[in-house]
Amino acid sequence: MRHVAREPLSLREAEEITLPAGTERLQRLALIAGVAGIVVTALALLIDPDYFFRAWLVGWVYWAGVALGCLALSLLHHLTHGDWGIVLRRVMEAATRTLPVLLLLFIPLAFGLRELYIWARPEEVAQHHLLQLKEPYLNVPFFLIRQVLYFAVWCLAAFLISRMSARQDRGDDPGITRRMQLLAGPALAGYCLAVTFASVDWLMSLQPEWYSTIYGVYLMGSQALTALAFLITFAIWLARSAPLDRVFQARHFHDYGKLFFAFVMLWAYFSFSQFLIIWSGNLPEEIHFYLERFLHGWGLVALALVVFHFALPFVLLLSRDLKRNARRLAWVAGLMLVMRWVDLLWQVEPAFHVQHPALYWAYLAAPVGIGGIWLFFFLRELRKRPLLPVNDPYLPEALVP
Repeated sequence: MRHVAREPLSLREAEEITLPAGTERLQRLALIAGVAGIVVTALALLIDPDYFFRAWLVGWVYWAGVALGCLALSLLHHLTHGDWGIVLRRVMEAATRTLPVLLLLFIPLAFGLRELYIWARPEEVAQHHLLQLKEPYLNVPFFLIRQVLYFAVWCLAAFLISRMSARQDRGDDPGITRRMQLLAGPALAGYCLAVTFASVDWLMSLQPEWYSTIYGVYLMGSQALTALAFLITFAIWLARSAPLDRVFQARHFHDYGKLFFAFVMLWAYFSFSQFLIIWSGNLPEEIHFYLERFLHGWGLVALALVVFHFALPFVLLLSRDLKRNARRLAWVAGLMLVMRWVDLLWQVEPAFHVQHPALYWAYLAAPVGIGGIWLFFFLRELRKRPLLPVNDPYLPEALVP
């Protein structure tokens, strides 16, 4: 998509902007894909329940990462007031308002804790002294209570920011922008704290004898990457139609590309730091995490992550021209969306000793099913409000070519 010089969009024109005509069709397709994906995933429940719950965990954490990453980026935008966030603010807010849906989609995992987590099996806990020491924290009732607490923190932050944003639209409170900025700091701290504990619950406790002090920030960086890849892809879809092609400009995509580049490096830093410390320490209770992910073919997946999750995006995003070219940037974003799924698969599947590659198709079906349902509700939320925050004092500057 080439960006050519155009007259700046006036605020009056911005007020009249609506979603593209194909939004309803996209919403229907998302719902159809979601239902079909869930039906196919349910076949795994009949064939091997273990694989149903593993696949559901990967798909659920993937799409929770999109919504939570959008929450973090939205709060970051309110702290900095960058142009990059203003034109995508309503998209990020709509994504955060899907968090209650994701909490409902977590329910199947609540029924599969025994299949997923060794600490949820009393007979296993009775045989392992280490699990007995961790039992006050790693037990089913407290695990479920923590999930509710995490979502209470995230949903409260999303609700308050979204409500204040709607009030800003009315234009009857000149101090609302400053109050949103003041709220964003504590809300971002709450997000980080909750994600840190959630990373232990969702993924690290799959192998409760293993631990990493950097795993929480790794998951935060992963969520930011997933959300940015989704936002870039969606922005390019929006920019295909008029007058939104005058809203999303080359400089906006340049900003998205720079932010994308920063989080690619951040993810690589967190991942390599964890690997370097554990590998050099060579402690039996730590090193087995990587041994299980370097053997039996998983080493090739690890190499693919190094090349396609870091090295290739890093090299491509060095180019200023690529970052300003929406079509080329879309390819990098699409690659990252795929590699984020590969990374979660690499995190989850090697944690289990019994593996059946013939059932790996469930890992594809579950993200499609959950993603289709999520996208349906996301688009529904996006249609409820104006696409641009017309009374944001920084909007006129963001619309200048």
